[in-house]
Amino acid sequence: MKKHIATLISVALVGLMLSACNSGSDSKVDTSSKPDTSTEAGSNTNTDIGTATAPEPSMTVAEMSEDLLKQAEQPPLVDLTEADIKTLYHLDPALLDSYVVKIPLMNVKTNEIAIVKVKDAKDVQTVEDAIKQRAADVQKTFETYLPDQYDNAKNYKLVTKGNYILFAISDADAVDKLTKQFDTYFAAK
Repeated sequence: MKKHIATLISVALVGLMLSACNSGSDSKVDTSSKPDTSTEAGSNTNTDIGTATAPEPSMTVAEMSEDLLKQAEQPPLVDLTEADIKTLYHLDPALLDSYVVKIPLMNVKTNEIAIVKVKDAKDVQTVEDAIKQRAADVQKTFETYLPDQYDNAKNYKLVTKGNYILFAISDADAVDKLTKQFDTYFAAK
């Protein structure tokens, strides 16, 4: 019994420490350059939806993030810093023109939303691969922990539109709403 209580306390403390580490909001948002949308990105699997070209959206990455969070209810999320992105996403933020990456405040949820604008079209595949690794890491974390969250992590969405990428982990209904809304940002005007 004492071991069980000690384990629960340890898990709670680790969760609090992770929350404290992720509580910074140093999101980088720079919308000064336009992407080259002429290169095909992404693959057509159940988690990757790519397009050869996409019109330039009228919203910044930060505005898209705010709008998406209105579309589907999410648990409390925190912004990742550059250091967090390097560590958790295995990704060099220098490849990104702008980004908003949000993860759960507490480590009992898998919900994540990341919207990134890649600086150079040649790096889109590298960024997609890093995001896929992040999805695999989240799945591994939850595969023996919380079954419902593991299911969410397995059903993530990765949508690429030109140099813009959406990565979403949430329940199936929320992920569908988020991806449909993301698509509207690139509708021809």
